[in-house]
Amino acid sequence: MALPKLNTPTYELELPSTGEKIKYRPFLVKEEKILILALESQSTKEITNAIKQVLKDCIVTKGVKVEELPTFDIEYIFLNVRGKSVGESLDLIITCGDDGETQVPVTVFIDQIKVEEDPEHKRDIQLDTDLVLRMKYPSMNEFIKSNFNVEDSSVTVNDTDEPAEAVAL
Repeated sequence: MALPKLNTPTYELELPSTGEKIKYRPFLVKEEKILILALESQSTKEITNAIKQVLKDCIVTKGVKVEELPTFDIEYIFLNVRGKSVGESLDLIITCGDDGETQVPVTVFIDQIKVEEDPEHKRDIQLDTDLVLRMKYPSMNEFIKSNFNVEDSSVTVNDTDEPAEAVAL
């Protein structure tokens, strides 16, 4: 007799970068354990790999490549997965910038967090009358490679990603 399959609710989310709709599920105890163990290791590599693994497991829509998603998409998806898994609100303590000492408790509701795009934002840079440079958003691997000491963290980076492509008009 086969083991019963767990039924978990699925939710729909629109990716800020493309507007594509994806389906995801809350993370389970096994994924929460992966995150906790990675956090305890305090290793950039372990934390990065844990986040990618949890998102791969929780995204139900086929064909979504977590490694290629822009960093803001990953953060947005992770916040929403966390919200459906642990709770819709985050209780934070903010330190005031004025005096650097006063602390204020704040509750942030995850479903109210949105990615805002500047209306003047453009991915295309006009080089001349015939040539346009189309930029792409950095993936999590690219972000880590350029902002952290990769030798210490040993993050696997996909070197086949091109930072930009030229498009003829």
